[in-house]
Amino acid sequence: MRAEAEQFERCMAVGGLAVFPADTVYGLACDAQNRVAVERLYLLKRRSLRKPAAVMLFDLEVALAALPELGQRTRSALPRLLPGGVTVLLPNPAARFPLACGEDPYTLGLRVPAVASLAGVRWPVLQSSANRAGGPDPRELEQVPDLIRASVDLVIDGGRLPGTPSTVVDLRRYEEDGSWSVVRAGAVPGDQLAAALDA
Repeated sequence: MRAEAEQFERCMAVGGLAVFPADTVYGLACDAQNRVAVERLYLLKRRSLRKPAAVMLFDLEVALAALPELGQRTRSALPRLLPGGVTVLLPNPAARFPLACGEDPYTLGLRVPAVASLAGVRWPVLQSSANRAGGPDPRELEQVPDLIRASVDLVIDGGRLPGTPSTVVDLRRYEEDGSWSVVRAGAVPGDQLAAALDA
């Protein structure tokens, strides 16, 4: 495991917050199951705890193992989308990772980025963009607000990133009837999604 990945896992293990490079924009992460860390992240972003965030895992197999309730159609489609610049909204009947779900514990946002420097990280993290709520998405570390950089426990510089946030795709009915919709346009275009999901 690379040094950045080891530092990142140690930070998560002790309830820390990290600014890190995703494959889209700079993110802010903490242990998805540590309430104190999650509350600290939301406070730093000035984001309401009622609003959901995505759970990020850095390995697709680990992500699939963490969600055993996923149906076969959905489970088969995810490797055609991930890893990459997509956040998928999934049914969450077991209400897993409730701290990330906001007011709807039965919907889970899942993100599996393609980040070589963090390959091997197996820790599920709650992540959001490294900005104040409603602020611009940072594509360079210098664009992360000074207060956020000064307040976190770890900062990983990944250089200049693409700068377009992930595409958010709703797959909550995909298992039942193959339907899906784009909630937020972003890094992955619609034709690429259609090729993966309408296969």
